[in-house]
Amino acid sequence: MAVQKPCSCGATMNVRLRTVIFQNKVEIENVPIYVCDSCQKSEVFPPIKSELTGFIRTLGASPEAAVVQFNDISELAHLMFTVSSKENMNRPVESIIDERVNELLDLLLLASSLKDEHWVKDVRHRLRQISSHLGAVNRSS
Repeated sequence: MAVQKPCSCGATMNVRLRTVIFQNKVEIENVPIYVCDSCQKSEVFPPIKSELTGFIRTLGASPEAAVVQFNDISELAHLMFTVSSKENMNRPVESIIDERVNELLDLLLLASSLKDEHWVKDVRHRLRQISSHLGAVNRSS
């Protein structure tokens, strides 16, 4: 999955973490968005689109005002947020991903030992997000 793509204006769109505002009440921060600096066109990064729309559906028709960190909901957004942070700018992306996978595997062991099925399901979902994204990257290489 590319973090750049051509824009309809001929320029290049880059993925950036942006804030999406839902119904002028809910700020969803750190959402991966393709952005064109030339024509200002933007669109949600396709691998997280269904997760974002699914989350927005959970807010209902008249949500309470809130600020939500999308990187706490989406594992791909979490990885992009981590990779783009200043403290990680000199670290290889592969080591950040490996560290996160190991962290999630540790959490999976803990959740399993506590027999917390909801937590187990959440951690497995996060691991699937990483593996499906990496599988797509490896297939396109």
